[in-house]
Amino acid sequence: MSQRLESATNIWITGAGTGIGEAVTRALARGGHRLILTGRRSKPLEALCELAPERMVTAPGDTTSKKDLEQIASVLENQGDLHMAILNAGTCQYLDVTEYDSHVIEQNIHTNVIGTARCVDIALPALRRTRAKGLPATLVIVSSSAWWFPFGRAEGYGASKAALTYFAHSLRADLAPEGIDVVVVSPGFVKTPLTDRNDFPMPFLVSAEDAAERIVSGLAKGKNDIDFPKRFTWTLKLLSNLPQGLIDRIAANMARKGT
Repeated sequence: MSQRLESATNIWITGAGTGIGEAVTRALARGGHRLILTGRRSKPLEALCELAPERMVTAPGDTTSKKDLEQIASVLENQGDLHMAILNAGTCQYLDVTEYDSHVIEQNIHTNVIGTARCVDIALPALRRTRAKGLPATLVIVSSSAWWFPFGRAEGYGASKAALTYFAHSLRADLAPEGIDVVVVSPGFVKTPLTDRNDFPMPFLVSAEDAAERIVSGLAKGKNDIDFPKRFTWTLKLLSNLPQGLIDRIAANMARKGT
């Protein structure tokens, strides 16, 4: 039986000011948990803190900045035992292959992979201190279902999420002897300010609030892999098991239709 979220829990959330991060913050606040909120902009975080000012503090900063993270680490230290870190901050930038620019790849990798890895620099020591006291400690990494299939224009975004998922699974193996759980969240299309910019159909689109409920429910149930909506993620998993030549043809056909 999972002990996650059974009682009031100290949780650090990155990317908390918008989209999935904001919705997860609201859901956890309703559950009575104590939250440390990180995002690049202070005002959205401060507005969220009004939900439960006695249980929520802001720790604004850029998760790719080592200097900002050093300041956030001191906030985490002051809030007592850290039971869970939800590393959700990320970006999604698509590539126009007719005007190929490796900078698009770099931006996705820098924010989604490097930023998350740098957050682990400060989250892991705090989680280890908690675990040393015999308390549950969980590291949650928000990836994407995009890593299961090679979508056109997603060279940078998909590659970053594939790398992020591999990173998380490897951490899971290394941290298992210490009793620190590593959870990978792989959402499909979720309605957020990022996806609002998409200029293509998004099958099985879910709201940020729906996504948050699925994530929080999965965490409470002790799941180490949370992916949704199932109709979409199952389809991608099935496609990913096809022969590579067939995957290539399907992906190329989808890319042509998208163009």
